[in-house]
Amino acid sequence: MKKVKVILNVILLTMSIGVFGQQIDYSSWREESKSNIRLLPEYGNVTKTKEQKEADDDFIKLSLQQDGTREKASDHMVDLGFNYLYKKDLRIAMYRFNQAWLLNPKNENAYWGFGAIYFMFNDFENAMTQYSKGLRINPKSSNILTDKATVYLTKFNTTGGKINLDSATSIFKRSYSIDPKNQNTLVKLSACYFMNNNCNDALKYYEECQVLGGRPITNEYTEALKKKCVK
Repeated sequence: MKKVKVILNVILLTMSIGVFGQQIDYSSWREESKSNIRLLPEYGNVTKTKEQKEADDDFIKLSLQQDGTREKASDHMVDLGFNYLYKKDLRIAMYRFNQAWLLNPKNENAYWGFGAIYFMFNDFENAMTQYSKGLRINPKSSNILTDKATVYLTKFNTTGGKINLDSATSIFKRSYSIDPKNQNTLVKLSACYFMNNNCNDALKYYEECQVLGGRPITNEYTEALKKKCVK
């Protein structure tokens, strides 16, 4: 079991945005957020000052000039947010996700970004809160469903509990039904079945991922799957 969990850990680290090398630790983040509302989802829902409101208005006007609509501008900010997230610059990433929300509070992907920030800090409770908000806007967001399932898979990897593995599998399957070409979903769903000793389905989703390019598949997982499931 220990070796299997090591393999699962490799999968999770490869397919999730790693926490290594990030520019701020969580305790510092939480302390800074007391005076910097830009580090809180939806700016902490506080009443903004006149100066802050004027700055928001200027930002919205500039964004509309560049992108045409609030929806397009919001999507642009989400993309920028994830670019910064991949670079481990969580502070700027959160600024961009908040700007995405400011432009379009109905953009579920702003909440996807908020959740990703908390996931980076292993604050699964707050990550789940943000993912749930996004899914209330768009219950068919494959990306948010997959990241929500990843929280359960991570919990299983760290603390065990069949309920965590079953929850992850169920949500990955929902995500797959919406977007069967999401490679992130496919390899993690394969891993869930691998952990459940279901070789048929583990191989099925592994092979589907391979056909699409197999980008997130690790050599460690391939070797483990072949050793266990290929006779």
